Amino acid sequence: MVRYALLTFCLVSSLSARMPKQYTIEQFLTTTSVFGGSFSADGKSILISSNQTGIYNAYRVPISGAAVTPLTNSTKDSTYAISFFPKDDRVLFSRDQGGNERTHIFVKNPDGSEHDLTPGDKTKASFAGWTFDDSAFFYLSNARDERYFDLYRVTTADFKPQLIYQDDTGYQFSGVSDDEKFIAFSKPKTDNDSDIYLYSVGTKQMKHLTPHTGEVRFLAQAFSHDSHYLYYLTDQGSEFTYAERYEISTGKKETVERQKWDVEFVDFSRTGKYRIVGINEDARTKVEIFDNATGKPLTLPTFPEGQISGVHFSRDEDLLCFYFNGDRAPANLFLYDLKTQTVKKLTDTQNPAIDPADLVDSKVVRYKSFDDMEIPAILYKPHQASADAKAPALVWVHGGPGGQSTRGYSSLMQFFVNHGYVVIAVNNRGSSGYGKTFFQADEKRHGREPLWDCVQAKKYLGSLDYVDTSKIGIIGGSYGGYMTLAALAFQPDQFVVGVDLFGISNWVRTLESIPPWWEAQKEALYKKIGDPKTDRDMLFTYSPLFHADKVERPLMILQGANDPRVIKAESDDMVAAIKKKGGIVNYMVFPDEGHGFSKRENQIKGYGAILAFLDQYLKGS
Repeated sequence: MVRYALLTFCLVSSLSARMPKQYTIEQFLTTTSVFGGSFSADGKSILISSNQTGIYNAYRVPISGAAVTPLTNSTKDSTYAISFFPKDDRVLFSRDQGGNERTHIFVKNPDGSEHDLTPGDKTKASFAGWTFDDSAFFYLSNARDERYFDLYRVTTADFKPQLIYQDDTGYQFSGVSDDEKFIAFSKPKTDNDSDIYLYSVGTKQMKHLTPHTGEVRFLAQAFSHDSHYLYYLTDQGSEFTYAERYEISTGKKETVERQKWDVEFVDFSRTGKYRIVGINEDARTKVEIFDNATGKPLTLPTFPEGQISGVHFSRDEDLLCFYFNGDRAPANLFLYDLKTQTVKKLTDTQNPAIDPADLVDSKVVRYKSFDDMEIPAILYKPHQASADAKAPALVWVHGGPGGQSTRGYSSLMQFFVNHGYVVIAVNNRGSSGYGKTFFQADEKRHGREPLWDCVQAKKYLGSLDYVDTSKIGIIGGSYGGYMTLAALAFQPDQFVVGVDLFGISNWVRTLESIPPWWEAQKEALYKKIGDPKTDRDMLFTYSPLFHADKVERPLMILQGANDPRVIKAESDDMVAAIKKKGGIVNYMVFPDEGHGFSKRENQIKGYGAILAFLDQYLKGS
């Protein structure tokens, strides 16, 4: 069925080829990115993050439909909205310095003044929720020990932090019960094996809830409003994760949500009236909402092809805000009145200069790899591509490892496709969303089987009559950047060009220089990729830097100077090695970015330069 459907799609698409209007990267990036959804104390506004000025700031969105107004005005460092205060008009937001990921929590007062609640040059802090009585909030901070995150409770009256739990083990916080008697933690062993622990605030005892044999994932999600149950995800006895709940008083466990795909999350409205469930359904998140008392699903507004995300209830649970996006439509904020069942669009993020008809819909495809393993991918076909006008193509590799390319709007993907490039976003073995067997299939095999899946994607592209098989490149960010470097070093004849965005060149150095706050997942990372002590020789073998002499094709590298995950030396050394052998390498360093772009100006420079590079060395090859 899949092969037939793909064939039909390709034939129809070839027949309907046309030349769309082409847009600049500035036009694509004038499209605004928005997220977040905290209701104000009076219920008349929603707090969001938006980059409409080119850098993220916090904004107030009136539910009346009036104009969006800024609440912060940073011009240097991106600022991300956290929450309105439940009882007044103050705002919490977070900010780091130049992308270094050492985020602090700030309060914004109605008079415009700002106050850093978590100071310290080496501090990294994150919001952890409000108390049910609205008098205080929780946050996590590594100020005491960079490796671990302690839990603090802060009253809104004086902002004096009270230590609730000191972590010296590497637990990952999941939530506090509404009665504040229990704290839930997850503890990863590997990416495929984790446990849940329940801490009693009164007795100061930590209870292990999930003893098991073999590799099983247990991930704590949320407490019920009455604090009787802890909801969690597990894949015990299953390829895919499903939701269960644990009765705290008896220890009884029962399944509450099982699907044919991974259940990604379970959450509740303020008093537990509604249960929100997210399902990773074939590269798209499907959100379902249930009346928790009856178990009946809530009827949500219907839209054209796309997905709902970022669901938030008002405090009185009468209103629901959410985001909707499709392949040709960027995310917009909507308001749904549960009583009147009416829906209102609150933002308009698409650049009006761009006609959605000139953009393209993606399609989920599958192909067989070298060993017959089925590999899922997302395919984007330019309007102008046909059997008579074959197009160059790009194999896109996501980050991770363990990430997933999904459907939905992407300015970068649409930019490439609009300019005549076929894009196939590969979910190589080791990607999440397709069962634990598939997810585990890349362990300590990087530079081998996962890379060969990407090479096979090139062969799949060759089966499409509208692809110019002599003009196929590879591109990716983070782990995808590593895969780009690995492709050019270990499969030097396969791809015409490579584009690496902040990717790893030397696994040993990257694993030895991971940020100290990754202590909790360090062992899981070693299990997935390799231990720099015991697997050192293997890691050198799979590190492209030490095979740079084999790189023959043009390469472009983009790097953030403040990147704490993939430090600048990773890119510096790869560039130096290729230049030493006389190879072609274009290198761009962004002094005010970290691991990825947070500023529109840098995106315009970087993405525009990538297209120029591709037009010269791939399309023009």
